[in-house]
Amino acid sequence: MTRKAKNILFIMFDQLRYDYLSCTGHPHLHTPNIDALAARGVRFNRFYVQSPICGGSRMCYYTGRYCHSHGAHVNGFPLKVGEMTLGDHLRPLGMSVNLVGKTHMRTDVEGMERIGLAPETMIGARVKECGFDAYERDDGLYPEGHEAKFPGIGQTMYDQYLRRHGYESANPWHDFANSGRTEDDDLASGWFLKHCAEPAAIAEEHSETPYMTMRGMEFIEQAGDEPWLLHLSYIKPHWPYIVPAPYHNMYGPEHVIPVKRSAEELQNPHPVYDAFVKDRIGKAFSRDDVRETVIPAYMGLIKQCDDQMGRLFKWLEDTGRMDDTMIVLTSDHGDYLGDHWLGEKELFHDASVKAPLIIYDPSPEADATRGTVCDELTESIDLAPTFVEIAGGVPRSNILEGRSLMPFIRGENPKEWREYAISEYDYSPLSYGEKLEVEPKDARLFMVVDKRWKFIHAIGFRPQLFDLENDPDEFKDVGGDPACSEIIKTMYDRLFEWATRNHARTTVSDDDITANRNNTEARGVLIGVYDEHDLPPEFSKYYTGKPRPA
Repeated sequence: MTRKAKNILFIMFDQLRYDYLSCTGHPHLHTPNIDALAARGVRFNRFYVQSPICGGSRMCYYTGRYCHSHGAHVNGFPLKVGEMTLGDHLRPLGMSVNLVGKTHMRTDVEGMERIGLAPETMIGARVKECGFDAYERDDGLYPEGHEAKFPGIGQTMYDQYLRRHGYESANPWHDFANSGRTEDDDLASGWFLKHCAEPAAIAEEHSETPYMTMRGMEFIEQAGDEPWLLHLSYIKPHWPYIVPAPYHNMYGPEHVIPVKRSAEELQNPHPVYDAFVKDRIGKAFSRDDVRETVIPAYMGLIKQCDDQMGRLFKWLEDTGRMDDTMIVLTSDHGDYLGDHWLGEKELFHDASVKAPLIIYDPSPEADATRGTVCDELTESIDLAPTFVEIAGGVPRSNILEGRSLMPFIRGENPKEWREYAISEYDYSPLSYGEKLEVEPKDARLFMVVDKRWKFIHAIGFRPQLFDLENDPDEFKDVGGDPACSEIIKTMYDRLFEWATRNHARTTVSDDDITANRNNTEARGVLIGVYDEHDLPPEFSKYYTGKPRPA
């Protein structure tokens, strides 16, 4: 088979930190299969997501646009009808666009009703599923609260699969895949961090990660020879942090790398940062015993993910698909795991907003860059135009705000690459806004990062600033230091430049505008002309002499 990337396997893990792979330097967590992919492709070392939370980040991946443009900043914010997604860009180029796994997409139900778009139609189903043809959609989160239950409790395809294998309950996802058992055979729920060290009450081969791998292979097997993109979107290593045997005890406290936090961070802290530190999640992950319980389970989940990558890549080799499929492996964001006195994600330290990205292109044009590391600033919105280029199209720059990464894949030097990257977070749905007395419209954060400085703007508060060259661990916030005033001014200028870009003019491109400049006369629109002889005769010939017969 001739080596050429006609298909795209777009693999995303949920909440996988960039530095929890052996190819990115983790000393104890060995990920040989992901490392092998990096050795065959390009690893991007400064890859930033455009939002440090699942929904907002993923909508940027799927639209190629910033949150500021598409509006779906946060989990639960619908992606408005009319936003173009990967399917809209790739299907006209002859490539099907498919999903196995998670998107965290919230449908704009009101918008669909307003324009009369029924979800039962083909177009309606695609709009409802963020542009994908859903082979299997599973966001992998089915909690039960005293006020309400998430839809689909016990009703997913995965639940049905579990029941066929003997895992019978009202909520198999929780009761088996995400819970262990106590000595009395009661649930040891993964929602409670103290249970993270327990093995999930499920055979490893039936747990979520192997299941999604199986479903991905089933899709590829039946896809045929027509070009396809498959978004294989794993649920783990996202919480609940619980993993089946043998992965539950592969790692222990001795494998937990030293925490990145400093007492200096708690001295006169930025008010927004301080609110997150003092939250229940921050308090929990600031405890060493919590970290020593959770992180080994998190590592076990990643090890299971890597083993499944080995299974998947071998199958692709055996079926010849490694020769005609670009493989992109990334994450939607990271996980603090106690660094900076924080848990979860949501703020802009590298532990949260920097993600792994590996791209393997089988084409001979990529041979020169195999095993290399790209140190340029790249963004999650860059993948959409990359996929368009692979499919043989030209990225529509009036819609897609990223830039194709193919020059880096093929050893070329792109002209005028970006000097800074952007990320955003809308914290209005959280309690922090109320505690800080911030109105929902102002509960927003913006990050501007270059190769030396990371700047964070919080509406209504002083800026934050970190010197990544002299303070790579991001311990010392120098945003209030008068000596850094010029740097802060530069960063505000960049933020202004970015915020005032023409991000809403999506129906007309710059090329369209340029092509139609100064030709109103050719179309017969004559404004400000006093005499017909002021123009060449071809512009006025229909407006002089006698009326023409009908």
